[in-house]
Amino acid sequence: MDKTLQDSLFNYLLHLGDSQLVLSHRLSEWCGHAPELELDIALANIGLDILGQARTVLTMAGEVEGQGRDEDQLAYYRSEREFKNLLLCEQPNGDFAQTLVRQWFMDHYHQLLFTGLSQSGHAPLAAFGVKSLKEVNYHLRFSSGWVQRLGLGTEESARRTQAAINELWRFTGELFVTDEVEDALAEAGIIPSLAELAPQWASRVAEQSKQAELTLPAQAAYRQGGKQGLHTEHLGFLLAEMQSVQRSYPNMSW
Repeated sequence: MDKTLQDSLFNYLLHLGDSQLVLSHRLSEWCGHAPELELDIALANIGLDILGQARTVLTMAGEVEGQGRDEDQLAYYRSEREFKNLLLCEQPNGDFAQTLVRQWFMDHYHQLLFTGLSQSGHAPLAAFGVKSLKEVNYHLRFSSGWVQRLGLGTEESARRTQAAINELWRFTGELFVTDEVEDALAEAGIIPSLAELAPQWASRVAEQSKQAELTLPAQAAYRQGGKQGLHTEHLGFLLAEMQSVQRSYPNMSW
């Protein structure tokens, strides 16, 4: 692999690992606060799955970079502008409906992405895709089932779920906006073409929304910049909490 493609792979792995890390942290915030015990355990388990994915990818990123940085250094010693996660992942939990809608959007995206990554020409990334796809299939069943339950439930649950879709929809376009890094990797057969995944994602989300009697906004999604380190105001607070112990006691071990 030439140096240019290696740099592109490193940046892509940071983007993917950061998205999983931030999303897992958001889910961890529900521990002890979910509406019922079963949901508390389910959200924590999903968060742990996604954290495991983040660890795998950030470790891979450190190996590709070749500068001696491991998963912990990449997670805890980079600033907000150095993170490349999707903006959707960093949005606050809000109420239960907003968390579920955010997860539902991401689960559909992950299922398509990991299916594509499982065919990657980069063997470690292909192995990651195969393993993670098994996990995300469960995540998607969980989030899809709850979106339908909430949409077809009470007037209050339907109102909150629709409000969550309206709030988060603007961030969904970034899932499929590519840059030179991703274009180069797709051309080399290392990652799937996001442009080909976009209509599949839109079709699946639209179909399930209709089944749940929910409406997708007519306005096109427009917020982006996370891959370039341009984040919403929420990420800084999240990182301050997530990185506080390691930054207070650098290189600590248990």
